[in-house]
Amino acid sequence: MPPVALATAIDAVASADPVLDRLVGLVGPIRHRPRNPDGHFGALVRAIVFQQLAGHAANAIYRRVRALVDGPLTPAALLAVPDGDLKGAGLSAAKFASLRDLAAKVVDGTVVLGGASRMPDEEIVTRLVMVRGIGRWTAEMYLMFELRRLDVWPVDDLGVRQGYGLAWSLDPPPTPRQLQPLGDRFRPYRSVVARYCWEAVALARGGTDPALR
Repeated sequence: MPPVALATAIDAVASADPVLDRLVGLVGPIRHRPRNPDGHFGALVRAIVFQQLAGHAANAIYRRVRALVDGPLTPAALLAVPDGDLKGAGLSAAKFASLRDLAAKVVDGTVVLGGASRMPDEEIVTRLVMVRGIGRWTAEMYLMFELRRLDVWPVDDLGVRQGYGLAWSLDPPPTPRQLQPLGDRFRPYRSVVARYCWEAVALARGGTDPALR
């Protein structure tokens, strides 16, 4: 099946529901985020470093980690960095272990990066969550933003649940279990709906968030 343009997916979900049509009209078209310059592996390394950290601190640590590899950021190159140097970049013990585990699992084939375009979403998630420190939410964000998969429905994301509640006037917002079936009518473009749910939260706070556009 040929790739579907993001604009086509936006039109499809807007046509499927008047609430979403209004939200798309208010926000305007969203765009794909730039892919990580270090490729899929680099995107996962960055995701691990950024977990549970504010942007400035996470950026500083990530830059130090990246500077330890002279040349392409590959699993083999990261595994070759001495433990002391990697820990010295400011990583917690848990994140140090996660990066080592990620690199090892890419090398042994547990996590497949090169052939990911041919793998179903759920298989990619299943493989990624085998990596220490990568949960389902991180795997779903990787699918949405690095692989640009259009039918991811991250029901555990608080912002998606809050945005859905705001857009469709549900108080309280749906729980993850309640939200799961609500996305079915938007298949195969649930990623687009999730992103507009985030935008609904930004609108409620006074304007769209450029980081989500």
